[in-house]
Amino acid sequence: MQSSHATSSHTPNSAPSGRENSRSNNTASDDDDDSDLDDLTVYSAADNDILTSDPLNRPSAPPTRPSYPFGLSLPAYHGHDIADGPPTPITPITPTSPSGAILRRRHTPVLGQGESSNYFFGNGDGADDHTSLNGDAKEPSTNTTSTDWYTEGPGRRVGYEDLTAIDWIFEYAKERQRVRVLYSSTTGAIGQFKRLLDASQIWVVLVSTGIVTGAIAAMIDVVSDWLGDVKQGVCKAGQGGGKFYLNKTFCCWGLDELAQCEGWLFWSQALGIESAGGGYIVEYIFFIMFSVFFATCAAVLVRQYAPFSRQSGIPEIKTMLGGFVIRRFLTNWTLVVKSVGLCLTVASGLWLGKEGPLVHVACCVANLFLQMTPVLNDNEARKREVISAAAAAGISVAFGAPVGGVLFSLEQLSFYFPDKTMWQSFVCAMVAAVTLQAFNPFRTGKLVLYEVRYASQWHAFEIMPFALLGVFGGLYGALFIKFNMLVARFRKSLKILQNPIIEVALIAIITAIINFPNKFMRAQFPELVATLFAECSELKDERLGLCGAAPSSVVGFNLLAAAGLGFILASITFGLRIPAGIILPSMAVGALFGRTVGMFMRNFQQAFPNLLIFSACPPDVRCITAGTYAVIGAASTLAGATRMTVSIVVIMFELTGALNYVLPIMISVMISKWVGDAFGKQGIYESWIEHYNYPFLDNRDDMPVPDVGVAQVMTRVEDLIVLNSTGHTISSLDRLLKTYPHRGFPIITNHRDRFLLGYISRTELAFALDSARHAPRSLPTTASASFAHQPLADTATTLDLRPWMDQTPMTLSVQSSLQMAANYFLKLGLRYVLFCERGVLMGLVTKKDIIFILNGEGEKRRGEGSGIYMASGSDELQGEQEVGLMDGEEEGDGGGGEGR
Repeated sequence: MQSSHATSSHTPNSAPSGRENSRSNNTASDDDDDSDLDDLTVYSAADNDILTSDPLNRPSAPPTRPSYPFGLSLPAYHGHDIADGPPTPITPITPTSPSGAILRRRHTPVLGQGESSNYFFGNGDGADDHTSLNGDAKEPSTNTTSTDWYTEGPGRRVGYEDLTAIDWIFEYAKERQRVRVLYSSTTGAIGQFKRLLDASQIWVVLVSTGIVTGAIAAMIDVVSDWLGDVKQGVCKAGQGGGKFYLNKTFCCWGLDELAQCEGWLFWSQALGIESAGGGYIVEYIFFIMFSVFFATCAAVLVRQYAPFSRQSGIPEIKTMLGGFVIRRFLTNWTLVVKSVGLCLTVASGLWLGKEGPLVHVACCVANLFLQMTPVLNDNEARKREVISAAAAAGISVAFGAPVGGVLFSLEQLSFYFPDKTMWQSFVCAMVAAVTLQAFNPFRTGKLVLYEVRYASQWHAFEIMPFALLGVFGGLYGALFIKFNMLVARFRKSLKILQNPIIEVALIAIITAIINFPNKFMRAQFPELVATLFAECSELKDERLGLCGAAPSSVVGFNLLAAAGLGFILASITFGLRIPAGIILPSMAVGALFGRTVGMFMRNFQQAFPNLLIFSACPPDVRCITAGTYAVIGAASTLAGATRMTVSIVVIMFELTGALNYVLPIMISVMISKWVGDAFGKQGIYESWIEHYNYPFLDNRDDMPVPDVGVAQVMTRVEDLIVLNSTGHTISSLDRLLKTYPHRGFPIITNHRDRFLLGYISRTELAFALDSARHAPRSLPTTASASFAHQPLADTATTLDLRPWMDQTPMTLSVQSSLQMAANYFLKLGLRYVLFCERGVLMGLVTKKDIIFILNGEGEKRRGEGSGIYMASGSDELQGEQEVGLMDGEEEGDGGGGEGR
C-alpha cells in the first residue's frame, strides 16, 4: 500500500537521498500534527537555531547505552542527585502523578504557582485542572502546603487545547489515583460518609440530567405544536372558545371532529373571508409567512448566540465521545438556543425533526450539572461516560423508548461503553422518560404523539412486501446520503447561500409553497406519522384525508408524491445552520411509502380473497393492517439513513408495543442495512463527520486495515522535529514553538545515538517556559533548559523540563504491523505511538494518521496542510463558508473555522 507517510523509497536501513526527497507532508508529532519536515532535525541551542544532521544510516550495532536510558534502570531525579545532599527547601506545588508508579519525594522549585494562565497544575489529590467540555477555563489549584511530587511516568499535564485528543489511559489512571488517595486518607464514619458522597455524585448528575431533559422535551413538544398550529389558525377566547395559547387539539378538547369545534378559527375565518378561493389564498399566505418567520428566527438565534446549536449535533457528539475536545459545544447558551430553536424549526414545517437534536440538548444539560461537580468535571474520560448516558436520555424522550435510547448510545455514539456506562445510561434514560410521562404533554398518557398499539397478527405472505420495504429503505438511505452530501458541497460554491439566514429563508419559502397544497406535507411530522401508523378504525377525526371518501388511487398518489417531495426537501434542508435532525423526516418518508404498500396489499387481498396466498386470512375480517406497513417502512428508511439496526428495532417495538411485529421489523431493517452497505458503509452522521473533517476514529471491527508494516506508513525520524535532551535555552525553545506549530516533540539523547527518552506536548512545554519566565522563578531567557538529569546544574538558574515530559510514551517495535498499531489506537484510545528499534527512535504514528489511513485518505490528504492541528483559528467564525471545525483553510477563509 502506498501511504502518505511513505515519502521516499528507502527502507528503515537506508538514508534519504537528499533534502528534496526527504520532505514530508505528514504528521510530525502528537496526534494533532501534519506538516512538511526536514531530514532528522534536532533542535539545540548550541547555534541558537535548528541543527540538521547529515543523512544518517541506522547504526549497524547498538550504540553504547546512555547513563539514563528511557524507561529503564536508573531514575531521573529532579534538580539534585542523592549524593548532593538535601536540596534547599522552597514552597512547592502538587503536580499530577496518575500512573500509580513509585513516587519520589523531592523538593523542587515552584513553576508558575499563582500564575494567571489558561493552563494549570494539578491539585492536591492528583487530579488535573483541565478546561471544561464547553471550553471555559477553571480556576487553578494553589495548594501551597503540599510537596511537589513527580514520577517517571506521563508527567504533569495541563488543559487540553481545542480540537485535540484526550489521553484515555492518563485520565483513568488519574481517577484511580484519586480514589486511592480518597480511601487512604479517610477512615471511620466520616470517611465512609465521604466515600458515599463521592460515589453518589455521578448518580445525582444523571438523575438531575434525566429530570431536566424530560422537562425540556415536554416544553418543546407543547410549544412546537402550538406554533405549528398557529400557521393555520388561532384559538379564539371567550364563549365557545379557549385561550390563544392553546393549540388546535387542546382548543377542541373533547370533540370528536374539528368541524364541531367553534373555538378554533382558521385565518380565513378570523379575517371574515367567506369565499372558498379567497380563504384558501389567505391561509396559503399566512402559512408561508409564519413558516419563513419561524425558520428565520431560528437561523438568527444560531448565528448570533450559539453557532454550535446548528443541526442535530450528533456528529460532534460522536467526535467528542471518541476522545476529542470541542470547546463551546455544550455551553449553557447552546442549550438555550438549541431548545428555543427546535421549537421554531419544527413549527416552520421544514423537513427536519427534533429527535436527533434532543440528544444534543440532553448532553448540554449533563454538562451543566457536570460543572457543579469538580470530581467529574476534572476528568475528561469520566465526563464522556456521563455524556454517553445523557445521550441515551435524549433518545428516550424523543421516542418514549428508554431501552432504545441506551442501545442508540451504545450502537451509534459511544467510543467506550463499559458495563457501568450502560447501567448509568439506563438510569438516566429511565428518569427522563418518567419525567416526560409525569408532564404528559399530550394529555393522552403517551410519551410521543405517534405511539400506537396493534392487536392483529401478520401472515407469511406478507414477508415479501416487508422485504420490499427493506430494499426501499436501503435505497432511500444510500440515495439520501449521496444527494445530501452533494448538496452540502454545492452549497459552498454559491455565494448567495453563504449567508445562513438568507439560505434558510429561501428554503423555508420553497418548502412552504410545496407543503401547503398536499395535506400530508402540510401536517406537522408527529401528526403525520401518528396518522400513518394508526388504523382508520382508530382515527376519530382523520384530518388528512387518509381514510376519507377519496378513492384509494388518489390517496396513494398523494402519499407517493409526499414521499418523493419529502425525500428531495429533506436532502436539501438537512445541513442548514439551524437546530434540526433527520430521524423523523426519514421515518415520515418510509411511513408514507409503507402506508401506500399496505393500502395496495389490502385492496389486492380484498379484490382477490380466494387466491391461495390469502388462504390464511379469516373470512369477514380485515386481514391486512396497513398501519404496520407504515411502521416497518419507517424503520427501514431510518436504518438505511443511519445504518443502525438493533436500536431501531427496539425503538419501534417500544413505540408499537406489538411483540408479534418484531420479526418483520428485524427483517426489513436487516435488508435495509445490507442494501445500504452495498452503496457505502457510512451512515448520514459518519458522512457529515467526514464532510466536516472531524478527527473521528471509528472503533468498529469491520474497519479494513491495510496488511502492511508500520514502517511503510509511519513518519520517519528523518522527517520529525526531535529535541536533544540537553543544550537548550528558554529563548531557543520559544523560537522552536514559534517556528513549528506541531503539538509535541520526541526527546532523544542526541542526534548520533537517538535513544528515545520521552515525549513532550506543546502545551506542557509552552506552559513550563512561560512559568519559568515569570515570578517566582523569573529566569532569564538565556537560562539553560534540559530534558535530562544534570547533576552539576544549579537548580536556581536552570530549567529542568523532565516533570513536563512523558517519560513513558507508548512504544512499539518498528517491525510491527499496521494492524497492531491500529489496534493500539482503537482499543486504548492513544494519541500517538513511537516506534523504536533497540531503544533507537525510528518514527511516529499519530491518531490522525490512523484516521486517514483507515478512511483511505492518505494520498488525498498529502499536501493539504489544513488539518486541525496546525491551523490557527479565531474565536469568531471565519466568514460564513466554513463547513466544520477543521477545514477553514480549505474553504479559503484563512483560519480555523467555526467555534475555534
